[in-house]
Amino acid sequence: MKRFREAAVILAAALSMMATGCSKKVAAKAPVAPTQQPAVSTPSAPAPRPVEQAASRPSTPAPAVRPNYPDAATRARIDQLLARIEDAYFDYDRHTLRPDAVKALQADSTELRDILKDYPNYGLTIEGHCDERGSAEYNMALGEKRAEAAKDYLVGVGIPGTQLALVSYGKEKPICEEHDEACWQRNRRIHIVANATH
Repeated sequence: MKRFREAAVILAAALSMMATGCSKKVAAKAPVAPTQQPAVSTPSAPAPRPVEQAASRPSTPAPAVRPNYPDAATRARIDQLLARIEDAYFDYDRHTLRPDAVKALQADSTELRDILKDYPNYGLTIEGHCDERGSAEYNMALGEKRAEAAKDYLVGVGIPGTQLALVSYGKEKPICEEHDEACWQRNRRIHIVANATH
């Protein structure tokens, strides 16, 4: 009987230790729940990262904003190039570019293209001219066709068509006023000038 009591005491002690151990395990599990709660709030933790990335973006050098119009030095260079491009001349009653006219336009048109592409609001005006023969109306139309032929060539070189304006003066602005073929040939031409477009 004494042994039975001892066994019962040992059993009771064992059960109480087990019960205490289980409650410790439950208590040990209870703190796990609070550590899971911050995990739920962690989606807000990455929010500062985009802010940091956005803050780091301005540190990369932004591309320089180019003005729409060339500065004085660039305008002077454009004027030099235009002065070197000879007027392109045409045969009587024709508006197709002759080989010598193509050569005249070719002279510095590539450099002009490279300059003008950086200044979209700056352009050129192509003037069409005729000799004194024929009516004013006919020569106005012919002068425009000559200017269009030159524009087509320059667009082919790569100058944007939006930067090339056309005007026909017909026979109204001759550079020579003699009444012979040599003079008339000098008046059948296109001439290019720089201008600011809108």
